[in-house]
Amino acid sequence: MASVLVPVAYIIIIFGGLFVFSYFYRKHTSTKAFEPYFPTHAERNAYITLLQKTDPPANDALLKSALVRRAMADVQRVLRIREDKPALQNLLQKGSIGDDLWNSLIAAEKELEAEIMEVVAEANSFVEGWGQVIFPTANEMLANEKMRAVFERTNDLKAELEAKYEIKPKPAPESSASKTINGLLSPTAASETNASSDNEGSVTSKSGKKTKKRK
Repeated sequence: MASVLVPVAYIIIIFGGLFVFSYFYRKHTSTKAFEPYFPTHAERNAYITLLQKTDPPANDALLKSALVRRAMADVQRVLRIREDKPALQNLLQKGSIGDDLWNSLIAAEKELEAEIMEVVAEANSFVEGWGQVIFPTANEMLANEKMRAVFERTNDLKAELEAKYEIKPKPAPESSASKTINGLLSPTAASETNASSDNEGSVTSKSGKKTKKRK
């Protein structure tokens, strides 16, 4: 009988200890303040500041613009969470990161859900139904800004590649306008025009002589 009670008591002690440890660990982590996953939401603070202005109050156009900027920042955060969550979950399963970072991500995700609902409500307060299209509009504006940034950096990237691979830029072809200096023909252009006029004069004189002989 004693041989049966010893392993049973051992199992009860092991599982009881694990249960007590998990209970106190969860209680400790639930009351612990996690470091925010995202920095301060500057666009939301700017919109709230404009909304609270009373002397003079901000016009609707400025408020709508600030709200769209706020929605654009929210779209960037949504994309960031979609990219980071699978990777962090994989690292958490391998034990490469602690629970603090994962819990910070989960808290940021819940806060972002509430932020999206608030933006939709604010958009509908301006125009009914605007809340359904404000985030697609913000997504398109972000895509346009990225394309414009890439286009503006084209010359810089070209210069970097030319400097990296020691490629000399091709000289621009000389146009006819470059032959004039302050409205006057350059010496080379003047000589070319004089030569052409002399050739034309000689041709006309020869033709005149030929006509006289025929007479």
